[in-house]
Amino acid sequence: MTERKPPGVNFESWIDKQIREAEERGDFASLPGKGKPLPEGPDPTYDEMWWVKRKMAREGLSYLSPTLALRKEAEDTLAAAAEAPSERMARKLVTDLNEKIGAALRTPPPGPPLGLTPFDVDEVARDWRERHPD
Repeated sequence: MTERKPPGVNFESWIDKQIREAEERGDFASLPGKGKPLPEGPDPTYDEMWWVKRKMAREGLSYLSPTLALRKEAEDTLAAAAEAPSERMARKLVTDLNEKIGAALRTPPPGPPLGLTPFDVDEVARDWRERHPD
């Protein structure tokens, strides 16, 4: 494509004209992958870490910043505490989580702000008792 855009012609119509003419000449007929879906995953032409991302996706791995990982762990722990087999286990889960949150608040890890405060263990235990009336 060495042809230059003529003055007074807008870019869209000039580009559309070049694509239409290339299709008419058959320039796109023998391209590799013709008729197949685009490959999943990051585009290697724009992302220098594409191979790492593709490998992690293939291996089923993911990476969250420490603060986001702790937020996810808090969400999972609260759900596990609600379904714990005993109130003692629910309290232990939340107490362990609170220790991690306290450590993260004392020395903030890199990444977005944590946005968590320690949970009220008694409140979680009260919720557990309401869910498990025996």
